[in-house]
Amino acid sequence: MISYEQFTLANGLQVIVHEDPTTTLAVMDVIYDVGSRDEEPHRTGFAHLFEHLMFGGSENIPNYDTPLQRVGGENNAFTTPDLTNYYISVPSQNLETAFWLESDRMKQLAFNPESLEVQRKVVIEEFKQRYLNQPYGDLWLKFRPLIYQVHPYRWATIGADIKHIEEATLEDVKAFFAQYYVPANAILVVAGQVKLAEVKALAKKWFEPIPGGAKPARKRKQEPEQKEDRRMEISADVPADRIYRAYPVPGRYDAGFYAVDLLSDLLGRNESSFLYLNLVQDARIFDSLHAHQTGFLDPGLLVIQGQVAEGVSLEDAEIALDKAIEAFVATGMHEENLQRVKNQAEASLVFGEVEVLNRAMNLAMAANAGNVDFVNSEADQIASVPVADLQKWAEKLFVRGKKNTLLYRKQKAI
Repeated sequence: MISYEQFTLANGLQVIVHEDPTTTLAVMDVIYDVGSRDEEPHRTGFAHLFEHLMFGGSENIPNYDTPLQRVGGENNAFTTPDLTNYYISVPSQNLETAFWLESDRMKQLAFNPESLEVQRKVVIEEFKQRYLNQPYGDLWLKFRPLIYQVHPYRWATIGADIKHIEEATLEDVKAFFAQYYVPANAILVVAGQVKLAEVKALAKKWFEPIPGGAKPARKRKQEPEQKEDRRMEISADVPADRIYRAYPVPGRYDAGFYAVDLLSDLLGRNESSFLYLNLVQDARIFDSLHAHQTGFLDPGLLVIQGQVAEGVSLEDAEIALDKAIEAFVATGMHEENLQRVKNQAEASLVFGEVEVLNRAMNLAMAANAGNVDFVNSEADQIASVPVADLQKWAEKLFVRGKKNTLLYRKQKAI
């Protein structure tokens, strides 16, 4: 259980405090409720671009990292389809430095052409290195639009097209900031060797003077039910053939999420999973094979991916995969195996809460999803999933009309 207190500032900023006197650190986690799912189809990659721009200097702080490093602090950020997360870790006696830094850039970034050009080049280079010039890097750029027909999950956080970042103007960037980077659209978590009264005073001092703005209205198109199998093939200079499968599943806090998560663990979490034992260890058809759930806030995906063994054709590997999935469903779920993956999931939760920063992030993400109490209910929800629910979801997912397949074929040497 993660203990916490919460309050809301006059400008709408929700603040959560988690006291832990056993650490010498204080951490600050700020989530803005904006991810790639909030972008327009003709203007993608902005949420990720902003992750970089937020380190480009603000009204009073031309270099974000320098004052933080002087007090022994560290920071970083990441963008997902659902949110953008910024976090700072400092010795607890230097907590106010974190408040000063984070509030100043929330109040107003130092928008200038030079900063935009620097960060634009960084993002474009990242796009090229990670997505265009790396083996299998373009996988999700091409697979997402096959799976998602209307929902903005159909593009990656980096963007659908590098041109969208290349053509972004300073006015575009300012408008994005004004719409999403406001207190009413943010969650602030302070954790570690801190006191509630201290955090309240600092939050009022540094954040409450910032105009609150309004939480943006969301008008996302929801993905219709998939009723036909979809497939595509890519041929490129890659080390080996691979198969990727994706099946539509509930969102992160929807009914059925934990059952599907445990189902994916049974199917392909590790070397004791069904697919690994049958197709990697025994049949030697795949060199690697695993399954996972994306965990998106809106309906996501159960993904199976495997690297085909040398000498085995993609066609034969796909047939073997289909037969193994059919056998998995037909064999039925067993309480003993379910309890094993439940134990693994519980261990992951416990391990994930060792670091105070992880606790802060978990609190922020739960609050951003609508209920901070989500953070303390996961273990019970996982433990309460019955075998029958896994069987029900297996029979619902692994049927005709729900399958998305991408075959990534290794080009033959000329």
